[in-house]
Amino acid sequence: MKKFVLLTIILLAAVSCNNQTKKKVDVSKIDMNVIIDRFEQKFYTTNAQKLPELKNEYPYLFPEQNDSIWLNKIKDEQELFELSQTVFGDFSKEKSQIQDLFKHVKSYHPNFEAPKVITLITNLDYQSKVVYADSLLFVSLDMYLGRDSNVYRDFPLYLSHNFDKSHLVVDIANALIENHSGGVTNRQFIDVMIHEGKKMYLLDCYLPAVSDAEKIGYPLNKNDWVVVNEAQVWKYFIENKLLYSSDNELYSRFISDAPFSKFYIDIDKQSPGKIGVWLGWQIVRSFMDNNDVTLQQLLETPTEEIFKKSKYKPKK
Repeated sequence: MKKFVLLTIILLAAVSCNNQTKKKVDVSKIDMNVIIDRFEQKFYTTNAQKLPELKNEYPYLFPEQNDSIWLNKIKDEQELFELSQTVFGDFSKEKSQIQDLFKHVKSYHPNFEAPKVITLITNLDYQSKVVYADSLLFVSLDMYLGRDSNVYRDFPLYLSHNFDKSHLVVDIANALIENHSGGVTNRQFIDVMIHEGKKMYLLDCYLPAVSDAEKIGYPLNKNDWVVVNEAQVWKYFIENKLLYSSDNELYSRFISDAPFSKFYIDIDKQSPGKIGVWLGWQIVRSFMDNNDVTLQQLLETPTEEIFKKSKYKPKK
């Protein structure tokens, strides 16, 4: 792979600002009641006498075990609870963001019913930051205390970068999207890329005011890097015949969360992870720009048709 293009900070900033696809729709007339249940406030301020009542109210949050376990949990996690109260306060800003998200989802999916949002503390369980289960949506506040918080000092930076309350609404949107995007029907790399690209395009539609960097979870410098080097990355994929490969390693190299993508060349550590997701996103965006189709039609369109009709050509 030839040497990647290096541009000045000014050009990087210009590219970053111009790379925003806005899918704005008027949701002002959509009626949306958002219920926020602050379970963590009830749990971490309860005592041995009141605990049985709380367990009866939330049986799905209390697996069968001795009450002493729950009382010790309350004691051991007080610091996380107190930090969460400081960071989020009355949760009003986040409630407004969630309401706007739900309105946008409703505008594209009229049958969508807003889940009840339950906030809790999960003792830094980063794999369960947001869980969407039918009519309930669980949000772990202790995973959004601020990317520079000392409680995340043992996490790698590529993960802790998104442990910020600015990213909470993105994670909620992603949890909803998993219900709307279906699964990958083929194992070829291009199928996986475009499947992930569809999900990113749903974020464009549901969160039009959120930046591209925030949606994909990149620091600004990493987002700038992939924008500037888009053509070179695409050339690498083409020259190495990766698009129609079924090599399982391509997922870990270019799709899954990682500190960087794995080209196996000296440029690796300058790149962001999941660069295949980012490219799939650009292909889907190009398809939507060049074809008169609805969002639902996009979700039902086969990968190969999207790829051919996208007329995707990365900027050089």
